[in-house]
Amino acid sequence: MDSHQFFGLGVTGAGLSFTSSYPTVPSVPNRVLGSLKFDLGNSPDSPFSTQFDTDSLTNLSESQEQHSSTENLSGVSASCNSSLETSSYYHQLNPSLDRLREDQKLYPSPASFIRDANCSQNIRHALLKLETALMGPDDDEATTQEVSRPETPDRRSRSWSQEPRGVHASQSQLSFVSGHMQSDKVVHVEKRHKSMDEASLPSFSPGSLKQLLIASAKALSENRMDNFDKLVEKARGAVSITGEPIQRLGAYMIEGLVARKEASGTNIYRALRCREPESKDLLSYMHILYEICPYLKFGYMAANGAIADACRNEDRIHIIDFQIAQGAQWMTLLQALAARPRGPPHVRITGIDDPVSKYARGDGLEAVGRRLAAISEKFNIPVEFHGVPVFAPDVTPEILNVRPGEALAVNFPLQLHHTPDESVDVNNPRDELLRMVKSLSPKVVTLVEQESNTNTTPFFHRFVETLDFYLAMFESIDVTLPRNSKDRVNVEQQCLARDIVNIIACEGKERVERHELFGKWKSRLTMAGFCQYPLSSYVNSVIGTLLRCYSEHYTLVERDGAMLLGWKDRNLISASAWQ
Repeated sequence: MDSHQFFGLGVTGAGLSFTSSYPTVPSVPNRVLGSLKFDLGNSPDSPFSTQFDTDSLTNLSESQEQHSSTENLSGVSASCNSSLETSSYYHQLNPSLDRLREDQKLYPSPASFIRDANCSQNIRHALLKLETALMGPDDDEATTQEVSRPETPDRRSRSWSQEPRGVHASQSQLSFVSGHMQSDKVVHVEKRHKSMDEASLPSFSPGSLKQLLIASAKALSENRMDNFDKLVEKARGAVSITGEPIQRLGAYMIEGLVARKEASGTNIYRALRCREPESKDLLSYMHILYEICPYLKFGYMAANGAIADACRNEDRIHIIDFQIAQGAQWMTLLQALAARPRGPPHVRITGIDDPVSKYARGDGLEAVGRRLAAISEKFNIPVEFHGVPVFAPDVTPEILNVRPGEALAVNFPLQLHHTPDESVDVNNPRDELLRMVKSLSPKVVTLVEQESNTNTTPFFHRFVETLDFYLAMFESIDVTLPRNSKDRVNVEQQCLARDIVNIIACEGKERVERHELFGKWKSRLTMAGFCQYPLSSYVNSVIGTLLRCYSEHYTLVERDGAMLLGWKDRNLISASAWQ
């Protein structure tokens, strides 16, 4: 393995063309593209039953199953197998060199990686130098660059205990979520629900599709099935999996609503599993999603920064990863540890993975072990790997086998929301897991989660929250993948649609996508006995600069000790550290 397999940020021309901090995403050849037929049983226009040929939009079918019913966006991880390069997934986002030189002034001397970018060298060294700098002498004088973003009073004052940002049964609140639409097209929801759908149905247009989706969910929540069927029929004519973000998202939101009505959501969720090509040189669609959504990779980068900082003086480090995926999160960190001036530490990694999903990670945990062994040999750092095929709630201290003298780092990467809480199980496995981890006396615990409130909120408000969250995500994908891209369709259909269906159509234990806002996670961790570990202002500054090289609409906000990454005025990912 050479370093190119871990860093793919490259420079083209006079500007920066960011491809990835991990391997670049190869184009998926037609030979591995088949058709995934999935008949929802209600419409030939269903985005889940559409069959694409290899000359148009295609779905991957000739592959092993990658995710079980408890896996989704949480499985996002860069593959370590591919060294293929491409820049076709990224627009040439070239900030001026003058602006980039100004940004350099924000950083102390260890941040010379920005200067490297202005030269003709590869920015792939940026992340390695960032983590390596954290191994050196203490230097907390780096200037934190604050990235401003528009915030409504509602967003600034929201806490986890409040209603989700969305629609209540009132005119003003419905107008809030549909505020970008013309005011004369806003649906007035009366307290008596006075024939809302019947009165407004003729006035709906593609431009008010978001409003139409909300009205459909409202009709379903109130069991007005005749109106619901009419609204859904009209909505089907306005959606398109190759259209604008709201049209693409609308296609999956509609199927979620129909699945909820027909009580078929669980079956759809299980059928819509991300699949990975058999070829070792290809990335799964979940990995493509990781590459085209920088807020995901930079969330992991923030977690790595906290671990590097907390363990900088340790000779024996034990990392417990509750979603090991392909282990790619640890590649840059291991390289940085290997280059430590005082010499590399002994690193033990315990990787926890879903025992049901046999092919969830390609070759499974054994492949992760082989990758880590290759890193160990290449960079002369002792690495010990222990794979644990156990569901997170079933993990015990005995399984983890923490040894005396180890500096323990525990990582929860987009995974903890899958563990049921008190609303699903009276034993509250979610909080129990946190208490168990606290009993191990970890040096640091890192948490990366979706910034969304879909856990205990009622169906209608949950629908609106899901619409708001994924609309921002779909809009951000437009920056990196064209609308007629086969891979964009497959990423959205196979990797995001299943989450959407589960959130909208399922209830009880079958609804495994139960996201919470950072405020709620903060409360849970505090009750478990943790206190916050400060994220590095140095790391946050670097991430802010790199984000702006993708698009000016990506945002970074530091609030309540956490780093919030998002798109425009919507936070999408939170990253925090605890001890």
